Amino acid sequence: MKIVSLYTNEKLFIKKAIAGDQQVQKQLYEKYAPKMLGVCRQYIKDLQFAEDVMVNGFVKVFQNLKSFQHKGSFEGWIRKIMVRESISYLRKKQFVVYDDEVYESQSKEIISSDSLLDVEYVQQLIDKLPEGYKMVFLLYAVEGYKHQEIAQMLKISEGTSKSQLFKARKLLQENLTLKGMSPRIKSGD
Repeated sequence: MKIVSLYTNEKLFIKKAIAGDQQVQKQLYEKYAPKMLGVCRQYIKDLQFAEDVMVNGFVKVFQNLKSFQHKGSFEGWIRKIMVRESISYLRKKQFVVYDDEVYESQSKEIISSDSLLDVEYVQQLIDKLPEGYKMVFLLYAVEGYKHQEIAQMLKISEGTSKSQLFKARKLLQENLTLKGMSPRIKSGD
């Protein structure tokens, strides 16, 4: 397999991709796809659906390359597209419920894992969260959005965003405590 290095000048690289250079587009996809699949997977439990969302996200990336203004990182720009694509997918599937009753009815199932707090185990715990909690938690704790931004993205109130984050953290802490671990999930909102 021939390995072709990416263009060191990012602007030139993006310019060639905009011009339709399929080799560059392929390189762009191969460089960012693994990370972006991870982003989509955080939001979408099923790997196959996460892959579909990622591919749709890359279609949008290529369609909107002209709108990238070279302000901030290119990877960050792609990541935002993947997050929005994941949220859009979940909305279309009507998986997202922002309701206090979901928390009350959620079973406190313990996920067995032999290893301590590895990434896969934490992802399993996050996957067990009700979708509304999970989405707000990821947007706030992982993506770094503020509650006002989350409220706008998800079309909910800022108070609902804060409440969902609080409940997500509480549920994660309870599940970790049930597993015999003493979690410290940062709560500085």
